[in-house]
Amino acid sequence: MAGTAQGTLKDRAITVARERGIARARDFDAAGIPRAYLRRLQDEGLLVRMGRGLYQLADAEWSESHSLAEAARAVPHGVICLLSALRFHELTTQLPHQVWMLIGHKKWEPKNPPVSLRIIRATGDALTVGVDRHTIEQVEVPITIPAKTVADCFKYRSQVGLDVAIEALRDCLRSRRATVDDIWHFAAIDRVQNVMRPYIEATA
Repeated sequence: MAGTAQGTLKDRAITVARERGIARARDFDAAGIPRAYLRRLQDEGLLVRMGRGLYQLADAEWSESHSLAEAARAVPHGVICLLSALRFHELTTQLPHQVWMLIGHKKWEPKNPPVSLRIIRATGDALTVGVDRHTIEQVEVPITIPAKTVADCFKYRSQVGLDVAIEALRDCLRSRRATVDDIWHFAAIDRVQNVMRPYIEATA
């Protein structure tokens, strides 16, 4: 009977991890799997602990956007933005060493995230508008859309670099990922119309 119970726990744990992609400890709790049992599955090489309270199957296939999925699991109230969003939308050749995320001013940020995070604080429409949700490795990942990402790059140009913002604007329009009107809409939300106007006029 004990062996059957253990087998059942293992099956349920593997199912949870497979369905969630990156599972939280509370996902296993909801399935009736003791947290002590997760340690046993790690010792057996079936689960990998990605960060505090985050687990993934050891044989899971990782996509290029794997770090975005990890970040979304670690910070469920965050939004992938700026350099990480540019990379996702193929609007930059840079490969950021951190995952850039927008979060609210009063929201918590994890102390020991599974990936290195670059946290940007925002409020109101600057935080919530212009966000699409993508599924990466069974994880729902909120990411700023191209037009919003470009406007944000100008808003936070002191952190990403003005040259990166200008390149993103040009590539976004050239690849038709957004129209001038789309970008101008988010420039207004971010209050960077005056900053962006000469660059938009030069590329229009």
